[in-house]
Amino acid sequence: MSETKDVLILAIESSCDETAAAVVKNGREVLSNVISSQIALHTLYGGVVPEIASRKHIEKINQVIEEALKEAEVTLDDIDAIGVTYGPGLVGALLVGVAEAKAIAYAAGKPLVGVHHIEGHIAANFIEHKELEPPFFSLVVSGGHTHLVRVKDYGKFDIIGRTRDDAAGEAYDKVGRVLNLPYPGGPVLDKMAHLGNANYPLPKPLDDDSYNFSFSGLKSAVINLAHNHKQKGLEINQNDLATSFQNVVVDVLVDKTIRAAKEYGVKEIMLAGGVSANKGLREKMMEEVKHLESVELSLPPMKCCTDNAMMIALAGKVMYDNNKFSDLSLGIKPHLDLELESIGGD
Repeated sequence: MSETKDVLILAIESSCDETAAAVVKNGREVLSNVISSQIALHTLYGGVVPEIASRKHIEKINQVIEEALKEAEVTLDDIDAIGVTYGPGLVGALLVGVAEAKAIAYAAGKPLVGVHHIEGHIAANFIEHKELEPPFFSLVVSGGHTHLVRVKDYGKFDIIGRTRDDAAGEAYDKVGRVLNLPYPGGPVLDKMAHLGNANYPLPKPLDDDSYNFSFSGLKSAVINLAHNHKQKGLEINQNDLATSFQNVVVDVLVDKTIRAAKEYGVKEIMLAGGVSANKGLREKMMEEVKHLESVELSLPPMKCCTDNAMMIALAGKVMYDNNKFSDLSLGIKPHLDLELESIGGD
């Protein structure tokens, strides 16, 4: 009986401000994971500047890929396919990654696999939970996305809820800016929230029977509260405001996820995306899942929460197994829809 050949995916991620490359074996074993972060650069501007991010990707991408291959102790000859994020994301940033992936695929004669960024975030859970299999629910929370996704099978998704305006991570960063916190504001606010008390009343956004989210009004409420205190010469207790803000965000995220899990009868809930590293969100979700019968919670490793190429390789392996390859006409899709672009999409 012949042994099954190992499949090595070289993946590239450049959808925002992280230039990343990774090599993953058989969709589960990470051989290398290299990330060039731009946080220090964009901190000067209080947020990501798309043009600067694109230029930095161009400067770093070859170096990052070479490091990923070296760390994995493989060459391009050993690679079975090239995976790359082609959406959603920043236009210029995506262009750099896709152009690089197409060039490598053409020059090395390797198959090209276009990967959805959010699908990558969901797949990141497989790194630590290797036996995890669909169906399950995934709450995807990041700077650009807040989705409640029913994962019906590998590469087959049903979005039952999404943000109608600001994503959760975006709200965190904007509130952080109002409080003059370092960029990115989310991790700092999370730490502050564990030091204060919820003494500032804030509205619970889109507190209805839907599974959709809205964080623009909550963000505006925090901004108005801060401005009103400043105009009156009153001092804001920043830790208390951080606690008040985070409690509302976490409550609405967890409440809707738990309610959806009950309605759809799922047996597994997972978190995904940059905000899945939020300690308050993890604690609240773990506590609430305890009250659900026969439901497990999967949390991605902290190193896999923010953008990385490991997750793109994991999702790329699913595409590879289903012969979902791209040709060299692959273009970027900054507003790529998860349902329509999945394996089961129309």
